[in-house]
Amino acid sequence: MTRTDLLWNTRTTPRRKVLISGAGIAGPALAFWLNRYGFEVTVVEKASTLRSGGYPIDVRGTALEVVRRMGVLPQLQDAHVDSHRITFLDGDGSKVTSVNPHTVVGSDAGRDLELRRGALTDALYTAVRDDVEFLFNDSIDTLDQSVQGVDITFRGGSRRTFDMVIGADGLHSRTREFLFGPEEQFHRYLGYCFAVFTMRNTFGLSHEITMWNTPGRAAALYAVGDDDEVHAFLNFAHPEPPFHAFRNPEAQRDLVASVFADAGWEVPGMLAAMGDADDLFFDGVSQIHMPRWSSGRVALVGDAAYAPSFLTGQGTSLALVGAYMLAGSLAGRDHAAGFAAYEHTTREFVTVNQGLVGEGDATLFPTTARTLEQRNDMLRNLSTMPAREGRPAHSALTLPEFTPTT
Repeated sequence: MTRTDLLWNTRTTPRRKVLISGAGIAGPALAFWLNRYGFEVTVVEKASTLRSGGYPIDVRGTALEVVRRMGVLPQLQDAHVDSHRITFLDGDGSKVTSVNPHTVVGSDAGRDLELRRGALTDALYTAVRDDVEFLFNDSIDTLDQSVQGVDITFRGGSRRTFDMVIGADGLHSRTREFLFGPEEQFHRYLGYCFAVFTMRNTFGLSHEITMWNTPGRAAALYAVGDDDEVHAFLNFAHPEPPFHAFRNPEAQRDLVASVFADAGWEVPGMLAAMGDADDLFFDGVSQIHMPRWSSGRVALVGDAAYAPSFLTGQGTSLALVGAYMLAGSLAGRDHAAGFAAYEHTTREFVTVNQGLVGEGDATLFPTTARTLEQRNDMLRNLSTMPAREGRPAHSALTLPEFTPTT
C-alpha cells in the first residue's frame, strides 16, 4: 500500500478506535505511534495518576532509536542518571571492590540511558496527552469480542466498543487473563523475589550503588543523584513464587522481614524504612513466555506479553520497541494481519533479549557461598567485561520505517 492509498483510506473511512489498558511505558509509547498512524486512541489506567519517581530503569540499543524518533531523546538525555560506581560488600560489611557499573551490566557508556522510571513515563505522557484520551482511576471490568469489535465494560460503569484492545498492563496482566487464562501457565519464575522503596539518604551516597551480599540475599542502596533519598533494594532467593503476596502489601513486608531478620550491615534500618514506605514495590523475578501475543481483536505488548525480568536490564527497552513494532505493523492493515506481522518481526528480538537472563543473576545474586566467593574473585580482577561477539542483544533489531498518516 502506498502512502497515497493510506492517506486516502484514512480520510474516507472512520478512524479505527483502539483501547490500551495501562499507562506505564508500553501503553503511552504505543498510543503515541498509533495516533501517528491515524488511530483514535484511548488509554485506561487503574491508578489515579501516572507513577512519578520510581526505581531507575535503562534504555538501550534499538530502544534509543525509538525515543529518538518520538522526539523525546534530548529530554531523556538531560535526565540521565550516570552512576559512577558500584561497590560490593561482604556479609560483614567489608568492601570487596568498587567497579564502573557499565562493566557489570554490559551497557554502552556515553550512549545508553539510565533514568528514574518517572522521567521516562512523564516524557512519554507529555508527548501524547494532547492527542489521545486518558481515563485514570478506571480499568476494564469485562471484555467481549465479536465480529464487529470489542465490547468493554469499565469498572466505573460505562460501556464502549472498540475496534481493537491492547493489553499493556504489565507482568500480572488482567487483559492476558481475560484472553488466555491464569498467569501461572505463562509465568516462568527465576527463583528470586525483590522489594524496592525509597528511604532517607543518611549514607553520604551520590550517583552510586552499594550492594551487600550473603548467599541467596542481597541488599543495595542506589543513589541516583545528590538528593536526600536513596532507592533501597532487597533481593532474595525463594524456591517458589509467592503468589499469595503479589497483591498483599502486608504479606510482602512480612515475607521480606522474615528473610532478612538476622541480616547485618544497613539492613535493619532498611527493614524499618520499608515498614513506613508508601512506595513499596514487590514482585517475583520472572519472565512471561507465550506461544502467541494476540487473540482475535485483542493483543498484548511489553511485560504483559514478554516480560524479560530486570536481570536482563531490557524490560523498558522491549516495551518501547514492542510498542513501535505493534503500531507500525497495524498501519494500513486489519487487526489480524497487523498482529501477525507484529509477532513475525518482533519475536526473535524478544527471544534473544529474554535469553540474557543467565548473565545478570550470577554476578549480582549468587545463591551459594562458593558462587559468592567466585563472584567476588571475578570482581576483584575485573577491569572490563569480555567483548561480545557479534551484534549485542540490545541492538539485535533494526527498526523499519513505517509510513505515518499525518
